[in-house]
Amino acid sequence: MEELKVAGVTFTKYGRKYYFLTNNLNLKEGLTVIVETERGLQFGYIVELTTIKKKKNSDPMKPVVRISTKKDYNQHKNNIKDAKAAFEKCKELIEQDGLDMKLIDASYNFERTQLYFTYISNDRVDFRELAKQLAAIYKVRIELRQIGPRDKAKEVGGLGPCGRPLCCSKFLYSFNNITINMAKNQNISLNPTKINGACNRLLCCLEYEDDTYSEEKKNYPSIGQIIDKDGKKGKVISVDIFRHSYKIETKDKDVIEIFQDESN
Repeated sequence: MEELKVAGVTFTKYGRKYYFLTNNLNLKEGLTVIVETERGLQFGYIVELTTIKKKKNSDPMKPVVRISTKKDYNQHKNNIKDAKAAFEKCKELIEQDGLDMKLIDASYNFERTQLYFTYISNDRVDFRELAKQLAAIYKVRIELRQIGPRDKAKEVGGLGPCGRPLCCSKFLYSFNNITINMAKNQNISLNPTKINGACNRLLCCLEYEDDTYSEEKKNYPSIGQIIDKDGKKGKVISVDIFRHSYKIETKDKDVIEIFQDESN
């Protein structure tokens, strides 16, 4: 299987990471580049250089067009400034039209042929009239995209329950699937205030140590398993990997704690 040299590129700091062919350019992490995307050219930041295996029948990957120049950087800064003005205008139109949506961000593609707005809403929004108004003002293609609460937290930022800046706004480039079983696996209280983040979704950090807990728990009996200890038979009711122990409940409702070194 053919291996491709690719660059991992984000379009905003700690934004979602996309891969582009390096195009035999002399690239390194930290450089700013111009890349080709389905939305036209985009200004981006290289956060990773690696190789990937080309999958059969996969769509051709887009390339890094060039390392950005000073002129490119100045245009990118102007795009950001003008997008901020467009953001304020769009907010004004949303209020004027009485639309139930909260605007989160606005951005141009590098060539300024398209203008993107992201928003959140509890329901579907008919924004066709808003799109027409924006297109009439800015004379470019307008795209409005509804995003979820995790993306909103990433855009807005803030502090997590640990007191540190949100992981999603500091170093996470994409969101993995977080499940309630990860909290159960780590014996964390299922109180929503303990396991939900600022986005009101399950904490991303529940994933960080899940593999370690899963691997360690292989050394312990499963909850519900019947254990015979010193002639007393009981059902496993809890496992505490920090104490290196588990508890069984006998038929007489006695609870016995068994330490791992005792059970070997």
